[in-house]
Parts: sequence; C-alpha cells; structure tokens
Amino acid sequence: MNVLTVNPGSGSLRLHLVRAEDEEVLDSTSTDDVAYFVDRQPPISVVAHRLVHGGPDLVQPAEATATVRAQIAAARSLAPEHVPKTEALLDQLTELLPDARHVVCPDPAFHQTLPAVAQTYPLPTRWRTRWDLRRYGFHGWSFSWATRRAAEVLNRPSGELNLLVAHLSGGCSVCAVSHGRSVDTSMGFTPLEGSMMTKRSGSVDPGLLLWLLREGKLTVSELEDGLYHHSGLLGLSDISDDTRDLVHDGSVEARFALAVFEHRIRRELAAAAASLNRIDALVFTGDIGWDQPETAEAVASGLGVLGIAGGLSRTRDRDAVISPPGAKVPVLALRSREELELARAAAEAVR
Repeated sequence: MNVLTVNPGSGSLRLHLVRAEDEEVLDSTSTDDVAYFVDRQPPISVVAHRLVHGGPDLVQPAEATATVRAQIAAARSLAPEHVPKTEALLDQLTELLPDARHVVCPDPAFHQTLPAVAQTYPLPTRWRTRWDLRRYGFHGWSFSWATRRAAEVLNRPSGELNLLVAHLSGGCSVCAVSHGRSVDTSMGFTPLEGSMMTKRSGSVDPGLLLWLLREGKLTVSELEDGLYHHSGLLGLSDISDDTRDLVHDGSVEARFALAVFEHRIRRELAAAAASLNRIDALVFTGDIGWDQPETAEAVASGLGVLGIAGGLSRTRDRDAVISPPGAKVPVLALRSREELELARAAAEAVR
C-alpha cells in the first residue's frame, strides 16, 4: 500500500510517499508543486492529510467524507494558520487522485489520553460546555513517533517509559508521556499556547491582551497578526525567525532572543515534568530539536533540578542518546518522522 503523506506546517509543506508495509519512504519533497510530485509516483492507494485542528468532533483519523469536511471547516478559526491550507490541499489532491482514499489525521489524536485535570481550563462551566473549551494539544504525530522511536533507541518497551519530549520547529511544544501515553502538553485550545516559537508568542498574560484591546492599542486583527507572525524569535531579535541565523549572527539581540527561547522551553518542560513520577529520558525532536545542538545544550544544562545535565554530543548523524555515559537522565535527539506515523494511522483507518 503506497501512502502519500501531506504535512502542511505554518510555513512549510512536506510530501512523502511511504510504503506502508515496511515504513519505507520511496520519495519526498518540500516543493509546493504538488501536481508534479504526484505525477511522477507509482499508484497511490491512500492520502494521509495532517490536520492540525479538527475541533471537538474530529479527534481521530477519518476518511474525508462530506461530514468530516464540514467538521474541518467548522474548526477553521481555531487554527487559521493551518486548517485552510489543509482544506486547499484536500481539494487539490482529491482532484489529482480521485481514486485514492483520503484520510485526515488530526494532531490532537495522541493527546486524547490527557487526564481531565490536565485537559480542563479553570473557566466557567457554562463556557466550557457550550464552546468545548479545553486543552487539545498538537504535534501529536511527532510525539507519537518520538515515543515509539525512543523506546527502540533505549531498547525498552514504550509502555514502560516516562518521557519529556520537546518538539522544536516553526511551532514548538512539549509533552509529558507516561507509559507511552500523553498526560500533559504545553499547547492547548489552539497552537498559540505554551512555549515561545519562531514567530508565535506562546503564552502571554491574558490580562495584557485584554488591556491592548480594551485601551484601543490594537485591533483584534492586528493582535492576531502580531501574535502569530511577528513574535517569538523574530519579534525579539528583529533579525530572523531561524535559530541558525541567530547563532551565526551572534549579536546582543540574537543572543537575547535565543536565551528567552531556551528559558521558555525549560519552563514548559519543568511544568510538564510535574505530571510524571519519574523521568526516563528527555527527547529533542523537530527541526530545531534535532539540528540545533546549541539549543539542546542550553535547555538540558538548565534542567539540573530534574536530574538532567548538559555536556551533550553535537553529532546528529543518527537517532541516538546524546548525553554523556552514566547520565542520570538520558537525553536523546531524534529526527522527526511524522510521515511514518501519518502513513500508519491512515493505513489503519482504511483497513
């Protein structure tokens, strides 16, 4: 079974052709020319569309029926940076591959195991029940892969592992995994909550946002644009949203932006650790987590209170433990392979 995985991020698009039986990637691209990529492939049975947010009713992989498409449309305002891209790609690929089965794979699926205390916002009951206000969590396919892959690297069953996982990329979030299941995560009702990101603010005081609106400092659209597109690393540095550029730049502004970023990641990891009774490993994944050793070192070396230390290897030629031998808590760097989790989920859905 050949599965085409479609992974639109806030600023990227990744396509992979995966042979589901042995999880082999046959071809991949980051191009926006979807039609060219599809035309050069062998027959495609299934298309797996990563969906960041499906709202309260679409939280597990499902074929893209008319009902499912309506649920996606209803969730558009919950993740305006992501959902419309998925809708457009669904339209395009349904036309290009009319005989394939199209499956949408919502990010929050991995976080359906969150306990009520981690899922619930302290808001009035009438608000929560009327509008389904709760923590959904995102980057689920990355966390699912990281959990499975960490078990392989550590040679332990995933059901026995308690992990802290940091997915650091254009969007950033952390997850506490207990016995292979998500029990806490930093993103919530939308992908804007939690740790600071490359262009997104992450969590800020809601009173600050209310003040900006109430006092007429910003309109709602200006506030939304600023929080999603002009904050994070870009907003603090006024140089770049790319950690590689900031490390290379080395200016006071660049170093300060990175220091705040690393502090906010440490803060979220420490908070998530409160949901675990022990930590078997800290896992870095995502583009930054995998390929920015300076960030991993700064985060790990500041988590001594959790028994985590620095001195990490800078080598990134394979998934591996990067902490020194004998470390109290192993630190792993894993390349994100969301395409393999998406292919597995879509294949299971159509079976």
